[in-house]
Amino acid sequence: MRTATLVFALIADFLAGAVMAGDAKSDADYIKAALSAAPPAVAKGAAVVRIADDGTMQTLRKGSNGFTCLIMGTDKMCNDQNSMEFLHAMMNKEPPPNKVGISYMLAGDVGASNTDPFATGKTADNHWVVTGPHIMVFGPPAKALGYSAAKDPDPSKPYMMWAGTPYEHAMVPVGSPSK
Repeated sequence: MRTATLVFALIADFLAGAVMAGDAKSDADYIKAALSAAPPAVAKGAAVVRIADDGTMQTLRKGSNGFTCLIMGTDKMCNDQNSMEFLHAMMNKEPPPNKVGISYMLAGDVGASNTDPFATGKTADNHWVVTGPHIMVFGPPAKALGYSAAKDPDPSKPYMMWAGTPYEHAMVPVGSPSK
């Protein structure tokens, strides 16, 4: 959990003042929303943390399965320990670990640059892509999957995000985007 705390604090700092969704929600509502990122069997044993605007974290629910769920901005995610280490390395601009990690985002996302891991908003040239419900696969084995490395991929099919950077990872859609 110490790695999780550090990773999430770094993510919050990285977002530099981005409003964290759910701050006005009750703890029960926040927990329910954060857990919606994962399949029920994973959500059942996942920890839930809330990140404040200043980067501090509050554990709302302890976990028992190595996954931690949270809401960043409007994106809900649930990460295993290896993906937490990957995110920690990214936030520190360090080489990522040589480990496979899984992150669930079953509620989809509001978009991210597909070429710049550190972009905080859409621009005319940063290849913004919005992906519906998906999982992310981190680590060197993800690069061997052979998915599209296009800058403007079809987000309804598997693709590589941040291709050619140390933080390249597979995005694997698992459902249709919500309308």
